[in-house]
Amino acid sequence: MTALLILPLLVPFALPALARRALDRLTPAVALWTVTGSAVALAGCTLAALGAFVLTGLLQLPFFAALGELIRPLHTASDRFVLPLAVVSVGGLAVCAWTFTRSALRQIRAFRAARTAAGRGPAAGDLCVVDSPGADAYALPGRPHRIVVTTGMLRSLDGAEREALFAHERAHNAGGHHYFLAAAELAAHCHPALRRVRDVIRLAVERVADEAAASAVGDRRLTARAIARAALAGRGGGVERPAFVPGAVSGPVPRRVEALLAVPAAGRRAGAWVAVLLAACAAVSCVASATGVIDFHHRVEVAQGEAER
Repeated sequence: MTALLILPLLVPFALPALARRALDRLTPAVALWTVTGSAVALAGCTLAALGAFVLTGLLQLPFFAALGELIRPLHTASDRFVLPLAVVSVGGLAVCAWTFTRSALRQIRAFRAARTAAGRGPAAGDLCVVDSPGADAYALPGRPHRIVVTTGMLRSLDGAEREALFAHERAHNAGGHHYFLAAAELAAHCHPALRRVRDVIRLAVERVADEAAASAVGDRRLTARAIARAALAGRGGGVERPAFVPGAVSGPVPRRVEALLAVPAAGRRAGAWVAVLLAACAAVSCVASATGVIDFHHRVEVAQGEAER
């Protein structure tokens, strides 16, 4: 059981490199779904493995053994490693819970502040203008969805560039990209290796919106120019917003501009192998954690006298 449950803690270290490769080899939309799905699966398997280690360690203690109605000692493959692994797992879960709670509270406050700021400004359909010298634009989820742009950003772009920028933000809301960013943020608190994957998912979200904007305005060069000028103007700072709210000036803008100006590749055979490897990582982690948890449950039943070895 111990070896199986350690595997879900090691597999996530392979994901950052594969995620970056996926974004290079796959279309942005496919990369976004594939990488996010893999990250969420690995995060869940990590929590399951840590939880199993914690329960195994607790059931070695007389008080919890009595509470679990164990009439026999809980047999484990490596008894001398159980308590150290349980202690480490308790610490890991505590850090996950603490960092996630702190981040969630901070982002909820930022989201409420952003909604309040958007509600004070003039609106035209889904577009809200915030009076601020800082240049910023972002897609604000909620009911209804909003596209928030500052007066500083409007002054920095011409008419055609504004349309490209608005198309970019509308693509975020239409694609539900805040869900992907929230999932990436959650996964990043479950395993340290997934923090680097969070940055890849953020870039993938922006790349998807860039492509949608280029398609909407029918001009990739115009879209690239709008993104570049918005990023340059945004160096002066903008409105505070939570991490799950996508914005036009997020991510490595030079890389996004380069991708818009490049000729889209017709076929990317290597991308299929990257997708297979990502799926394999998720599958291996899920099978290992599920098998480990099932084995743990069986050992508990044996210790309770409800099953035979």
